[in-house]
Amino acid sequence: TWTNDNATIGLAATGTDNIAAFTAINAGSTPVTANITVTPVYSNGGVDCNGTPQAFTITVNPSPTLADPANQVVCNGNTTSAVTFTGTGTSYTWINDNISIGLGASGTGNIGAFTATNTGSTPVTATISVTPVYSSGGLDCSGPSETFTITVNPTPAVNNPGDQNYCNVSVTTAIPLSGTPSGVVFDITGGAAIGLADQVGVTQIPSYNTISGSAVITITPRANGCSGTPVNVSIT
Repeated sequence: TWTNDNATIGLAATGTDNIAAFTAINAGSTPVTANITVTPVYSNGGVDCNGTPQAFTITVNPSPTLADPANQVVCNGNTTSAVTFTGTGTSYTWINDNISIGLGASGTGNIGAFTATNTGSTPVTATISVTPVYSSGGLDCSGPSETFTITVNPTPAVNNPGDQNYCNVSVTTAIPLSGTPSGVVFDITGGAAIGLADQVGVTQIPSYNTISGSAVITITPRANGCSGTPVNVSIT
């Protein structure tokens, strides 16, 4: 016969003969231990004789939890925010499905800030899966995984339209601008001396009335919150 002093683990308080396999339960955040005392009984001639009891324990570690980390969006060459995992685990393991962003394929513990990388012309996204682990008594118990993403936007680029020459007091023709990634727009500065006002978020050098002189305008590409390398264009 046996007794159990902690039925919360999923085992009854008392029983007879062998203890069958059962589903262990621990709804808390710390280990729970049950003390089971087993008494051998010899029955003969209507008399039950008890032997010396033996005791053992069953310890149930908790299933650790993890707060889902926030997604991040950064520009190529910028530094990501450090990721600090919070939950009831004693440690955290993670797997990254896209190491091209500058983060390793796997690791344990928090993810420190790193320089994000995207040498292409379209956004690149990595999905990181994090698993909380509770370690106690030589046993590692894993909880449900959470995932988050780090998206690295490319550095915008502009195709240089080339230097321009016009006659004084003439009306120019608009010059379309192109670049990468898709949806890129351009800021234009430095043309006031020749009649070209500063432009913000445009896709062309607009038509304008020229003023005699020369200037070097600066064209800066922007996309997805990222700025690219400016190009200079001489206009006479």
